[in-house]
Amino acid sequence: MDYTPSADIDLQNIPRHIAIIMDGNGRWAKARHMPRLYGHGNGYRAIRPVVEACCELNVSVLSLYAFSSENWKRSQHEVSGLMALLRTALKQQYKYMKEYGIRFTVSGRAEEIAEPYRTIMQDAIDYTADCSKLTLNLCFNYGGRNEIADAARTLAEKCLSGELKPEDIDEGALCGAMYHPEFPDPELLIRTGGEMRLSNFLLWEAAYSELVCTSVLWPDFSPQVLEDCIRQYQKRTRKFGDAK
Repeated sequence: MDYTPSADIDLQNIPRHIAIIMDGNGRWAKARHMPRLYGHGNGYRAIRPVVEACCELNVSVLSLYAFSSENWKRSQHEVSGLMALLRTALKQQYKYMKEYGIRFTVSGRAEEIAEPYRTIMQDAIDYTADCSKLTLNLCFNYGGRNEIADAARTLAEKCLSGELKPEDIDEGALCGAMYHPEFPDPELLIRTGGEMRLSNFLLWEAAYSELVCTSVLWPDFSPQVLEDCIRQYQKRTRKFGDAK
């Protein structure tokens, strides 16, 4: 890993969980008169330097919004290309992740993903399960509303089976039914590409996340841009509803 944190980054105030909406691949490609899949390929190449930076900054969890539950509406050509890119990426990177202590996991409705992609993802999850330096959480076929609905369904099934009473359902119970209740909520949520919306990403978990929107398109995102986002985070006072 070649990245070294800049001297002005407060290493005692690093978000434990950083979440990123990786937006702008299509616009990046269009500006170069290239097809959208060219942008996605270059977006893939931007991931590893950011992962390495997060490792050096001692971030615990990095969640990347790679493919939403709504992205199936895109052209079959683009969807097929994205699935092929997923397969290539995991085959290329799973040994690297193991070597550097990166645990790979997925958030989303994996059961709706066709073979062999689902098996490839599970193989990477199993292969890196004992890694602990950083958890790379790939949000794939993910939707924030779906996650909340799935959590509600899980609790309803427990009520029907007698494991849980309706009056016992509270915020904590719902938190425990989310896809990865073991993760801390993201302290910093970054969106690239200049848009300013959540796009159905981590709707429950991001309730008190600090939001940073950058005009940088995802293929141009770098550890230096990540540092700029962290600097903004470090200048803020997190109140959580209190009048500080």
